[in-house]
Amino acid sequence: MNADVEKIRKALDLTHSTPVEHAQAMPSAYYTSDAFTQLEEEHIFRKEWVCLGRADEVAAPGQYYTTSLVGEPLLVTCSKDGQISVLSNVCRHRGNIVASGSGNQSRFSCSYHAWTYDLKGRLVGAPHMQDVEGFDPSSCALHAFKTEIWQGFLFVNLSGDATPLAPRLGALAPYIDNYEIGKRPYAFAKETTWNTNWKCLAENFMEGYHLDVTHPKTLRPLTPTALCEHVPSNGHFNAYYSYYDPDYPERGPFPPKLTDKEKRCSFMFGAFPNLVVAAAPSILIYLCLSPNSSSAVNIRWGMSSLDEDNPITDEQIAFMDTVNLEDKAKLETLQKGLQSRYYRPGRLSKPDLEGTIYDMYRYIANRLGSSVNLG
Repeated sequence: MNADVEKIRKALDLTHSTPVEHAQAMPSAYYTSDAFTQLEEEHIFRKEWVCLGRADEVAAPGQYYTTSLVGEPLLVTCSKDGQISVLSNVCRHRGNIVASGSGNQSRFSCSYHAWTYDLKGRLVGAPHMQDVEGFDPSSCALHAFKTEIWQGFLFVNLSGDATPLAPRLGALAPYIDNYEIGKRPYAFAKETTWNTNWKCLAENFMEGYHLDVTHPKTLRPLTPTALCEHVPSNGHFNAYYSYYDPDYPERGPFPPKLTDKEKRCSFMFGAFPNLVVAAAPSILIYLCLSPNSSSAVNIRWGMSSLDEDNPITDEQIAFMDTVNLEDKAKLETLQKGLQSRYYRPGRLSKPDLEGTIYDMYRYIANRLGSSVNLG
């Protein structure tokens, strides 16, 4: 391994012995090293449960969409029996892409040689292959990846050997149960790419320190920095309460079990490695992140409404577009600053404001620190 990677891995190890109150930021190479990004792709994104979005994005038979994860083209489908599948979007003939975009259809035909697959990835048509001795269509299904649905979110495991996801996130239940996020209907999703490291965006979404300065007219009047409260992590998630300014009007309607406290805050949480969520009383906002390169992040972000009777409004979408653009501007200049050879990591703020960042450092350390045998 190169010197930068070894430096990063040793810095990660220090998170195990350093109290969060004395934590400092990671070295710049943590966010800029191509070699370290490759380690993350291989040992985290290909081995862990990775979120693709809301499961009910493909709730009806025939619904599908295409996406990609660390270079793997994926096809997400809902079959006639309601089963959701995440399939390799690569033809079993000579490797061309099978499907594109999103929509509703019963079969997918590769545009190169017309090999055709059903919604579960089974090969159902292959022109002229009946003349090939020994050809067995049943052995040519699209690869199906291991999936799990948690709180309405669809997760995929590329390696196929990850332990079940739900027990890892069980400690989140007391914080999110009353928000009933698993019942919230899908509203929309968008895909985009920002020119920043994926961890920069994950950290930004999950800390309240930047709210006053980066979002002075959007989020500061609602969720000011001073009203953030860190929630302890079990190593598989990070979280904090983002309380509303006392003078801000209530944001109903509310789920029936929501407490008075929960009506006055958004619960912000990240399910490591790539899902970050804002659970507000009446809306759900989420981002699914994956590295495009060391300096670019692929994003699938979307929103879910409280219920079918209270759909997401154009005004709410426009508001989140504005917030995202404010973050994008800061994170893309951050990525430029991290390239400087004169940058030295500074101290993190108090745990209520940046403790979630240290929680994520420790998650990465448990998988990529120098004490971990990467094989």
